[in-house]
Amino acid sequence: RQQKWKSSVSTQAKMPPCDFVPEKYESYPYERMLKIREQNIAPSLRTYYKKPLLLHQGHMQWLFDHEGQRYLDLFAGIVTVSVGHCHPKVTMATQKQLARLWHTTNIYMYPPIHEYAEKLTSLFPDPLKVVYLTNSGSEANDLAMFMARLHTRNFDIISLRGGYHGGSPYALGLTSLTTYKHGVANGFGCTATMLPDVFRGPWGGSHCRDSPVQTVRKCSCTEGACLAKDQYIEQFKDTLNTSVPKTVAGFIAEPIQGVNGAVQYPRNFLKEAYQLIRERGGLCIADEVQTGFGRTGSHFWGFQTHGVVPDIVTLAKGIGNGFPMAAVVTTKEIANSLAQNLHFNTFGGNPLACVVGAAVLDAIEEDGLQKNSEDVGTYMLLELAKLRDKFEIVGDVRGKGLMIGVEMVTDKDSRHPLPAEEINQIWEDCKDMGVLIGRGGLYSQTFRIKPPMCITKRDVDFAVEVFCTALQRHMERAT
Repeated sequence: RQQKWKSSVSTQAKMPPCDFVPEKYESYPYERMLKIREQNIAPSLRTYYKKPLLLHQGHMQWLFDHEGQRYLDLFAGIVTVSVGHCHPKVTMATQKQLARLWHTTNIYMYPPIHEYAEKLTSLFPDPLKVVYLTNSGSEANDLAMFMARLHTRNFDIISLRGGYHGGSPYALGLTSLTTYKHGVANGFGCTATMLPDVFRGPWGGSHCRDSPVQTVRKCSCTEGACLAKDQYIEQFKDTLNTSVPKTVAGFIAEPIQGVNGAVQYPRNFLKEAYQLIRERGGLCIADEVQTGFGRTGSHFWGFQTHGVVPDIVTLAKGIGNGFPMAAVVTTKEIANSLAQNLHFNTFGGNPLACVVGAAVLDAIEEDGLQKNSEDVGTYMLLELAKLRDKFEIVGDVRGKGLMIGVEMVTDKDSRHPLPAEEINQIWEDCKDMGVLIGRGGLYSQTFRIKPPMCITKRDVDFAVEVFCTALQRHMERAT
């Protein structure tokens, strides 16, 4: 059946030209790769698509498979390739450092860690000026929890339902999606509260969120008021009054939820939530693993779009454009709490990682990628909103900059998630036409569009046309 559909996929959409020529693929045959995957790689590491892609090379927003087939990458290795695959500036800086010094631990001084620490913290408002470098987002969030507990001498941490903060045993308590939960003890002292989701949640209207595209829900709010925000804050207070002690260690939230499908909260929700947490002695943690480094367009950090200054910020993914690195940025005072005893990270802030990180920051600035995220992202959101108006199954289009979610439903009134097999077919069709998209949401019902920040409006035209073709084909199948 898959073959039949594959051979009949035809689209008027013309893939934008790319003069990059990939090297010839010379590794094992595809079948042997599948066999190795089956026998030697842990089955918990799942692959996308019925026939998994065997990717061989990347260049900026493009990926090439073992047969030389080119794809527009709209998922960026799960929101990680920030400036483009194998960006020449980052590649060059890395090669230079590779020949100089790979690793010596941070018990010695070496130039890259100091140069990078200064460069990174200069992008944060006071008093967020101290950085602890780690290797992954889970590690960063683990450490942020640890710091919050050490500093406040309280234990309980609140997160939002639908939040994803990592898969380590500690961070898993903050992660609030069933698919990541295993039936073993984890997350002691973590409480998840109601997600202020203005599309799927009990309250929401047509002016709630900081996005060029609002929900299709009706709204009776007067100018400057948001009833949905008030209701969700009441729920937040309810959690504080019933589920945790009078004093808490902290509250963690992504400025826009990533794995849950680019879910946005009503304006001012985070501001009021932060205030409530601070009144109870807690610290506010912003998880910028997906939203940081200019991806939201209007600001460099997602928390800035909410008009707040957190006490701790965690960074990963786009920080290294695919190199394993992450960071916790906080105040001197909070950082001091960790200095009472030893806390060590062997690879954190190694010379290679710091050089990569610095080159990524340079590329973002020199290529104007924050502005590109705003311009191209806004353009894409508005184009996708036209598809929402055209197709009953496109329930919601949302996001900011190049952090976009398209939530699929059976119909706009019920907002029931579109069944998995139907979503799968649309998704497979997009891939067969040369566009790679992510998936997310509680029911895997949301397409996640978070490309390298170098994509162009021409790429968007191609992607939207491909998506439209896939939706039309779905309607034909349905009838």
